[in-house]
Amino acid sequence: MFDSLKRLVDRLPRPKIAMPASAKRLTSALEPRVRRLRKTIEPAWASASAWYEKREPREKILLQVFGGILAIFLAYSLIYSPIVALSGGLDDRVATRRQDLIDVRAMMRSYDRVQAGLTASEKRTVPGKNFSLFSALEQSLTDSVGREKIGSISPASHEVPGGFIQYTVDVKLTSLDLTQIVDTLYSVQALAVPITVSNLQIQEHQQDSHSYDVDLSCIALGRNG
Repeated sequence: MFDSLKRLVDRLPRPKIAMPASAKRLTSALEPRVRRLRKTIEPAWASASAWYEKREPREKILLQVFGGILAIFLAYSLIYSPIVALSGGLDDRVATRRQDLIDVRAMMRSYDRVQAGLTASEKRTVPGKNFSLFSALEQSLTDSVGREKIGSISPASHEVPGGFIQYTVDVKLTSLDLTQIVDTLYSVQALAVPITVSNLQIQEHQQDSHSYDVDLSCIALGRNG
């Protein structure tokens, strides 16, 4: 069997392939080692061939079947399985990169929304470091309902993220009628600076059921420094 296979391989036509110079140099360098390897293998090959020729026909058939199974196993282990593993690994990497791209795009959209919100906030900031929400509200309320209606007015301020400072003023107004409440809210919203009413509570005045007490909180956003 082995001799027949060897003779068959020797009779096969060998294509003439023009090898590049680098390949020729590599072949020349490996040729001595190939010859030594061939000399080492040939005695074992001859011994195996002689041993095979001495087997019974039935034993030869069994050996051929075993050789076929071994060849299939080696082809599966050394060729098919690595290719499948490589393909699966490529699929996993492609899926991972696709998910990374989706995550990056989502983060970019979030960044755009935050940037748009920050730009809108900057447009609604009050000008200058010396701005006084207390003074602006006090003057507006004095003009709309009169100083005697202002029960108390308490200013406060604190820093908020993004380099801003939030100004807050809590106002208590007493004994207002409905027209004066509307005038108060309109005068606050009509100020030249952006002010937001964050809290509004209206309840009946204890001594007059036709008038109301109003708790009002106003905020404004300014640049910190």
